[in-house]
Amino acid sequence: QVQLAESGGGLVQAGGSLRLSCVASGRTFSSYTMGWFRQAPGKEREFVATINPSAGDTAYADFVKGRFTISRDNAKNTVYLQMNSLKPEDTAVYYCAQRGLEWRGTAAARGAYAYWGQGTQVTVSS
Repeated sequence: QVQLAESGGGLVQAGGSLRLSCVASGRTFSSYTMGWFRQAPGKEREFVATINPSAGDTAYADFVKGRFTISRDNAKNTVYLQMNSLKPEDTAVYYCAQRGLEWRGTAAARGAYAYWGQGTQVTVSS
């Protein structure tokens, strides 16, 4: 079955950077759109970024544009989220997700994703 494992979270000061990784297994990684979402305490899980299977197309939530970069290495079955200029409001559990069906484009809707990792905590101190 599909498994997703995130890593790279931690505690960082405002203005700092972190790089999250998510390793996927269980089916052909290069065929599926990947996404990153986050969930802060008491809030709904929200879209952060997505990348299509070929890595030729990406999309971001407005609140991370210019600060976060999503990328993928299909040879390593891994998707990354480089987070720069972090703010305290970026504090959340970050989840990677894999679209359920094969699709050439990106996907921002939670419902498009069938598989989720366990999440990694990112805490940004002020």
